Amino acid sequence: MAVEEEVRLLRDKLNEFSYQYYVLDQPTIPDYEYDRMLRQLEELEAAHPELITPDSPTQRVGGEAVPAFTPVQHAVPLESLQDVFSPEELEAFTQRIEEGADQVQYLVEPKVDGLSVALEYVDGVFVRGATRGDGQVGEDVTENIRTIRSVPMKLVNAPARLIVRGEVYMARNVFETLNTNREVRGEAPFANPRNAAAGSLRQLDPKIAAARQLDMIAFNIQLVEGKTFETDSEALDYLETLRFKVIPRTVHEDVSGVLARIAALGENRYEFPFDIDGAVVKLDSLSERASFGSTAKFPRWAAAYKYPPEQKESKVVDIVVQVGRTGVLTPKAVVEPVRLAGTTVINATLHNQDFITEKDIRIGDAVIVQKAGEIIPEIVEVLQDKRPQGTVPYSLPEVCPVCGAPVARDEDGVAVRCTGAECPAQLLRNLVHFASRDAMDIEGLGPAVVEALTGAGLLKTPGDLYHLQAEDVAKLDRMGKKSAENLLASIEKSKKNDLSKLLCAFGIRQVGSKAAKVLARKFRTLDALAEAGEEELTAVPDIGGITAQYLSAWFAEEQSRHLIETLRNAGVNFDSMEEEASDKLAGKTFVLTGTLERFTRDEAGAMIEAQGGKVSSSVSKKTSYVVAGESAGSKLAKAESLGIPVLTEAEFLSLLEAE
Repeated sequence: MAVEEEVRLLRDKLNEFSYQYYVLDQPTIPDYEYDRMLRQLEELEAAHPELITPDSPTQRVGGEAVPAFTPVQHAVPLESLQDVFSPEELEAFTQRIEEGADQVQYLVEPKVDGLSVALEYVDGVFVRGATRGDGQVGEDVTENIRTIRSVPMKLVNAPARLIVRGEVYMARNVFETLNTNREVRGEAPFANPRNAAAGSLRQLDPKIAAARQLDMIAFNIQLVEGKTFETDSEALDYLETLRFKVIPRTVHEDVSGVLARIAALGENRYEFPFDIDGAVVKLDSLSERASFGSTAKFPRWAAAYKYPPEQKESKVVDIVVQVGRTGVLTPKAVVEPVRLAGTTVINATLHNQDFITEKDIRIGDAVIVQKAGEIIPEIVEVLQDKRPQGTVPYSLPEVCPVCGAPVARDEDGVAVRCTGAECPAQLLRNLVHFASRDAMDIEGLGPAVVEALTGAGLLKTPGDLYHLQAEDVAKLDRMGKKSAENLLASIEKSKKNDLSKLLCAFGIRQVGSKAAKVLARKFRTLDALAEAGEEELTAVPDIGGITAQYLSAWFAEEQSRHLIETLRNAGVNFDSMEEEASDKLAGKTFVLTGTLERFTRDEAGAMIEAQGGKVSSSVSKKTSYVVAGESAGSKLAKAESLGIPVLTEAEFLSLLEAE
């Protein structure tokens, strides 16, 4: 078989399998077989790049990062909808429709809570995707749209030009996994799936968007050449023949049927994989729509019925505290079971101590519960007139309920955290951080491997990493003998890291890689640092009083001392191998810009810090020097405008080497 034919067959098969999986939700082959075929196609295209086409499944991973999104003028405006909030308001809307229309037929659809986009196809090939923006002008997110598996890249028997409007969303199960992984990495979770979808679609790097597993559902034809439809229903049916995932819809003759459907959608909203925040009601006849036209803001032929947050009364039976993977103590109210937004609620988040104090929530209180953003149950009100006698204000515990270590409140926020270095609740996150690049830099020890190791009971503290056995690791899923050997070699190599890497790995509050380097150069050994008092610590440049308190408290904790001894017995290096800290550049702030020939910016920054200087990412009047390499940009221009000395790479080296 010719290579061209083999590539075409593979491409067509993979696109068909993707359609069955992502649009029909009916996979017909195992994931392994799909991945094997995709790898085969990648290898053929790598050898014959002239055979790569825009609709190839290999192009879904996303191209290079773009510097910024360019504006897109919509050929047809992407209008928003007028909101209605009650059956009475909806009936007023339908009455206006029926007074002005000869024949009325309504289309009712769930209103997907996502991000509206326009997809443009020319001769059946996807050429551009844009966000709604202000309805007239959006942003070009073509490369990110390509990563969405349910969006067809090539249409069969398509018109010469087609613009489809749809809603990009993140499925609830994907959202939950994303937030879990962000928590492990110490990143702030997204508030809801819509925010996550919007943030993902506007990533400058398409590879990040691809990893977020976005989805899209079509709900309108904005423009089509060479084809006409009488109704929206007919147009949406046509989109299905083109293999789009299309919004579910029902047709109704009168307002009573519309209201019944809206009620049913609200009751069963959690049967959809996406969040909905209402129902869309619109005229089905396209000619009638044209006669009604639009206001300056909305089409007159459609409305969005918005569901109010459902609220119910319940009772706080207990308040329990969970410890998250970042060590934050989160209080949760156990409430008497209540049916809310389609599910039975038995717990409600209390956020933090400030939230509890502000609302004066106590065990035994009668409360009003609702689902925040239709996802997370929360208490919105305490019914003070129903409060039983003898209740007392609630306060979070002073020690971690999981490991018994003291807790501490963030100086700059409301979070209360466990300080235990070996707290089981924080194990996954602590291990991921311990192995990260700025810390012990253990190659191959990412979140998935850490989760597998902890799930198998092989790790209970970071110190256990240095006692792993190759045969135990090899038994884990997707590891094998060679992978296990490589991982253990990387762990063994980390024993020789500089003290600064170990200090960063401990995850002490406010002790990141920069502070760790400063401390390692100053104290030279871990034992010397552990014995230092707060006064001695604050004498170190860039180490303030709060950081000194965190350091002292961490070294005083029993779990920290146990971890240190475990690492000592394993042969982990506790000494600084860098040169003694110099104060030659003390008080000097440098900004690095452009490409340096002899070293990277990180290496140059380390050289500056080794001599007591500071490195900043932005130029200001406080900047002492700007070091400019090749292709220096706006930072160089700003330095020149402010009269700040600019050093070439050679001049920078001379400054460092000067006596």
